[in-house]
Amino acid sequence: MSTSFIRISGAKEHNLKNISLKIPRNQLTVITGVSGSGKSSLAFDTLYAEGQRRYVESLSSYARQFLENLKKPDVESIDGLSPAIAIEQQGLSHNPRSTVGTLTEIYDYLRLLFARVGHAFCSECNLEIAAQSLDQMVSSIMKSYSDMIYILAPIVRQRKGEYQKDLLLLKQKGYSRVKVDGQYYDLALPLELDKNKKHSMDVLIDRLEPTPKSEERLLRSLETTLRLTNGLVKIEDLNGNEKIFSEKFSCTHCGSQLPEIEPRLFSFNSPMGACVTCHGLGFEGLVSIDSTKDLLMEEIEENEWDTVYFQKVPCSQCQGTRLKKEALSVKIGNRSIGDLVELSLPMLLSFFKDICWSDREKNIAPRILKEITDRLDFLIRVGVGYLTLNRPAATLSGGEGQRIRLATQVGSALTGVLYVLDEPSIGLHPKDNLHLIEALQKLKERRNTVLVVEHDTLTMTHADHIIDMGPGAGIHGGNIIAQGSLSEIKNAPHSLTGAYLAGKCSIDISSPRKPSHRYLTLSGATENNLKNITLKLPLGLFVCITGVSGSGKSSLMIDTLYRALAKKLQGFKGNVGKYKNLEGVDFLEYVHVITQSPIGRTPRSNPATYTGIYSHIRTLFSQLPESKIRGYKPGRFSFNVTGGRCENCMGAGLVKMEMHFLPNSYIECDICQGRRYNRETLEVRYKDKNISEVLEMTVEEALLFFTHVPHIQRKLATLSDVGLGYIHLGQQATTLSGGESQRIKLSKELGKKSTGTTLYILDEPTTGLHFEDIRKLLRVLQKLTDAQNTIVVIEHNLDVIKCADYIIDMGPDAGDAGGTIIAQGTPEEIAKNAQSLTGQFLRKVL
Repeated sequence: MSTSFIRISGAKEHNLKNISLKIPRNQLTVITGVSGSGKSSLAFDTLYAEGQRRYVESLSSYARQFLENLKKPDVESIDGLSPAIAIEQQGLSHNPRSTVGTLTEIYDYLRLLFARVGHAFCSECNLEIAAQSLDQMVSSIMKSYSDMIYILAPIVRQRKGEYQKDLLLLKQKGYSRVKVDGQYYDLALPLELDKNKKHSMDVLIDRLEPTPKSEERLLRSLETTLRLTNGLVKIEDLNGNEKIFSEKFSCTHCGSQLPEIEPRLFSFNSPMGACVTCHGLGFEGLVSIDSTKDLLMEEIEENEWDTVYFQKVPCSQCQGTRLKKEALSVKIGNRSIGDLVELSLPMLLSFFKDICWSDREKNIAPRILKEITDRLDFLIRVGVGYLTLNRPAATLSGGEGQRIRLATQVGSALTGVLYVLDEPSIGLHPKDNLHLIEALQKLKERRNTVLVVEHDTLTMTHADHIIDMGPGAGIHGGNIIAQGSLSEIKNAPHSLTGAYLAGKCSIDISSPRKPSHRYLTLSGATENNLKNITLKLPLGLFVCITGVSGSGKSSLMIDTLYRALAKKLQGFKGNVGKYKNLEGVDFLEYVHVITQSPIGRTPRSNPATYTGIYSHIRTLFSQLPESKIRGYKPGRFSFNVTGGRCENCMGAGLVKMEMHFLPNSYIECDICQGRRYNRETLEVRYKDKNISEVLEMTVEEALLFFTHVPHIQRKLATLSDVGLGYIHLGQQATTLSGGESQRIKLSKELGKKSTGTTLYILDEPTTGLHFEDIRKLLRVLQKLTDAQNTIVVIEHNLDVIKCADYIIDMGPDAGDAGGTIIAQGTPEEIAKNAQSLTGQFLRKVL
């Protein structure tokens, strides 16, 4: 059988309809289709899962005993499968020790570079420290001196005392002269020192003229000196000039020592380098509790409460650098490793290109530098140059995290691997997208198979093979609608993706641009990279905030505007970005930011609990005749409290399995079989369904099931309106993508009574959305603005941008090169603006 394809037969995982297909090896393949059509089920839950399972099975029985047996995906056979690596949106570590530098391995190479070519300085005196071997000392002295020299052993440096015992001991050992405070004294004569003054004392070891004949004598004298001083030698010439040599990394002035300079010294994950106060975390977990707030356990699971209740304070010892002062005293080009990790990536790249190396360093640095600069260059080209190496991994968005992990893979030079990626174009401005595609092509050129779940048009046009799934979501999906080249997809009669790519379907601008007569004005914004800008935001419109990644969009709209409004309108207690003045607040009553952060951090959270549907369902079940007979209240049907839940899994339906050196895994509870409740609770039924079976329903199924329960159906309808008809009511929050979590939050807001005075800020709501899903989302957003609410969307998708009433374009570039408003106006006005990068791409779609 040919190995030029990965052959899948009978795939039935989740909603896959017993599909069979072949994927070309060593090619770039895009899997596309509407949300919930089965893309991830095929790419991640079938192909990647089987690749991972086969890898674990290939390990020795000893290694496998530490791992839980991985479940085989529901597929008949997969042939030609390579070892698989998944680069997902949710795959980043939330360990506070993980940073951009550690994830990309740049920090590892930096540690090696500092250990090999770094210059050590005394942290007290700021004098350079250099360790020399005995042979190096002899060689240096032989080259530097031709006349008589004095070999001295510095035993006391600027310390108070009489030192009579020391002087007596030196005399007993046979030494005859000492130099105290610059003067030579004979030990045969009494020497009295003022005990209240600081003194320096050197022992005269030898006097000689460095010649080839005296080299052996010089060597023995130096050995004696080093033993006496624990590693220090002082050489004095006839003119009184002194030079100190150190066998260790020891300051020749104050005597403070550095440990051996090796890569571990610069690791905040090693006791050798980590700050002793914060243990390498960079912060001292100071807890700031607001006693006026009181949250129930269920609410804590479903709210972003930690930003209000906890505050990270930089460590007072290391000032957030995570390292000991000894590590920070080693420098390259007058900068410590702590200084370098705070630079933006372009500045760091420029630093290494401009530095001048010594002849010795030129033999060592280039090989290490190549690994660093290659990764830096890639990260800059894919639009994340505004990041710093000390940026915590937990603060990265899904798109940023994917591109950072991709940088590691590009640098690893692996071959024969199956890479599975989940929407790597998330968060990318169109100008950066081509560089990302070049990276994917580079992986392919190394004879790797690259499989990408993606909706981006540009990525699809560069793909070798496209698989379009559908036709719908959930039970209406799971089929292969079309597959082949771009032209074959465009001509496929039943492919919705093909229709959009061919221009047969499009997202049209449905209404004329609306004017505004009310404005919100924020002036003097300087948070992060913002350049003292003034924002004039029209109210009651659909507004898009555009610009390259890192241009300051989130700093302006979320860190500053949202938090300033939330503080004034809703009593927000967290930190607010720096600004001078805010006008127009009286036009608003509420402000909400809808991000892609999870709706919950554990499997216990789900869409039903977050949207409030679950409370209504529990009340409904408690009002059934069987419940009244048994005395069951709504709490009986909660899996968060004792009573009705399964106590083995505490109502989670899953039991956590320790995976030792792999991430923890969750397995189905063997008592309740994943149903969360005990047997008695499950005996109560509504329309022949128990509470667990209701939670297993999709939103679409529940809409039909609760037809005659208006308050439940209204909330379900909003989930359906935002394109989530395929998700299950009880689906674990940890399995939801960032885009799905964001749309659940949006549906919750849609379910509230409209006031016409609310400002909604959405951060890239098109994440994970097909063209058709975007069209539906725009319809929902239009409803909110029709009710006089203001919608502000931070977005790169041109189909969304062209539909906005007003655009605020930021730039011109990322990081320090951004932070200004380049252009603002209608899409047509932005398209005509020569300074706007967004405008250049917008012209093509208007």
